[in-house]
Amino acid sequence: TVALLDFVFRLACTGCSFDGNGNGHCQTGDCGGKLACTAYGSPPNTLAEFALNQYQNLDFIDISLVDGFNVPMDFNPTSGCSRGIRCTADIVGQCPNMLKAPGGCNNPCTVFKTNEYCCNSGGCGPTNYSKFFKNRCPDAYSYPKDDQTSTFTCPGGTNYKVIFCP
Repeated sequence: TVALLDFVFRLACTGCSFDGNGNGHCQTGDCGGKLACTAYGSPPNTLAEFALNQYQNLDFIDISLVDGFNVPMDFNPTSGCSRGIRCTADIVGQCPNMLKAPGGCNNPCTVFKTNEYCCNSGGCGPTNYSKFFKNRCPDAYSYPKDDQTSTFTCPGGTNYKVIFCP
């Protein structure tokens, strides 16, 4: 296991309305009513996560659906690496009824709040709900312990382009 330092994320917010002072609300990915998001937004939201120039001078990148899904995403290197990742399935349109949310599809942890889905202690494995996400977006994290098929590396110094709604 590699400990990643300085892990950064970008999330998509939808259905937003803000005043001139940056106060307002978003239907998905809301950041406590603030335009300048300084933390994870409220689920459901699709996340691009990255830790640059880490262990053995590698960048670690992923698309996470652990907080659910609100928009499709491409996360592609523009130089220095050939492996991009994407999640462009119609997850909102195909979302299981129990996970549906206005503007998105919640992760089961958000809905059920149990260790089976949240992986708060000990080991956990894929569930029928995480398999729903994984089948549609094989490169994306579908539950918190989904590291082996969802974290990708590129050489440190690689440039990237994150595209929401490609």
